[in-house]
Amino acid sequence: MKKKSNFKKIIIIGVIVLLIAGGVCCFLFKDKLFGKKSKDGNNKSSEVKKEDEPQVQIVDVKSKTRPYAVMINNLWAARPYQSGLDKAYIVYEMIVEGGITRYLALFKDADVDRIGPIRSARHYYLDYALENDAIYVHHGQSPQAQSDFSKLGVDRISVSEGSTGWRDKSLPVSTEHTLFASTEKLAKGIGSKRTEYKSGYGLLLDYSVKPIELETKENAIAANKVSIKYSNSTTSSYEYDPESKLYKRFVNGKEHTDYVTKEQLKFKNIITYKVKNTDLNDGENKGRQTLNNVGSGTGYYISEGYAVPITWEKSSRSSQTIYKFEDGTKLKVNDGNTFIQIQPEGQSLVIE
Repeated sequence: MKKKSNFKKIIIIGVIVLLIAGGVCCFLFKDKLFGKKSKDGNNKSSEVKKEDEPQVQIVDVKSKTRPYAVMINNLWAARPYQSGLDKAYIVYEMIVEGGITRYLALFKDADVDRIGPIRSARHYYLDYALENDAIYVHHGQSPQAQSDFSKLGVDRISVSEGSTGWRDKSLPVSTEHTLFASTEKLAKGIGSKRTEYKSGYGLLLDYSVKPIELETKENAIAANKVSIKYSNSTTSSYEYDPESKLYKRFVNGKEHTDYVTKEQLKFKNIITYKVKNTDLNDGENKGRQTLNNVGSGTGYYISEGYAVPITWEKSSRSSQTIYKFEDGTKLKVNDGNTFIQIQPEGQSLVIE
């Protein structure tokens, strides 16, 4: 009997020791086991998990800062001195008079020391500043753009020598090709303008951290080379680099390079579609154009070696263009910079 009594005591003592040890462990490691709560009651372990999740690199998707939309000169004489396009998260290309094109480069939350050469406004470029709720940056304007500035309520910075820009007089080109700005100087031209997105606006594109498998999409085709003709004097083209998974850019068959870095421009995404352009009968006989860019149509999204058909729709000049896959789902693009090629109808598009 005595042995049984001693055995029971040993068991009881053992259970008590285990309970005490378990309690001590729970106390010491409660943060790891259950997650430490902050003063507002949130679980810190879950917060850390969210912070550790992959984030979009091309832009801060949570940022409400308005971008700059800068008119970039693309005349042959100015092209060798183009600066800053490698730091833009979106670049548009559209036709202007004489068969040449200009670029509209968007910069957001970026420090860029040299952007340009900066050139004059055309009225339909305003539509793409508006759809990004961007502050429009230019030097000079067409009569149509001048009229639309106030009509459409465009926030803009007219760059000139001094506080907002400078002329690089060392360049061996005409004066109109020498005007540059930096994001630091542009900030001095904001004044009382709104600096955050207005309600209902934000990033134009929906970025995916996870690579999009375009080859699995219906009607996907290989896109190792892309040629987009604007006129007899201007053709933009790309070659896919499978190592970097980026598209190397060319203009008229020549490498498109940045003046500062001397490196060829590369882009992750290309969106290309066609709209009708017509000559403006404005009495000045300068061949200015207008675009039928409000409406809908079809095009292609190109990334990582493949192209898939998409649709586009723009319901008004200030509304955001909505891009969709053929099945009607909203377009998601790979995390990276994007070139939007708005090509004239009747010109050739070659994807191979």
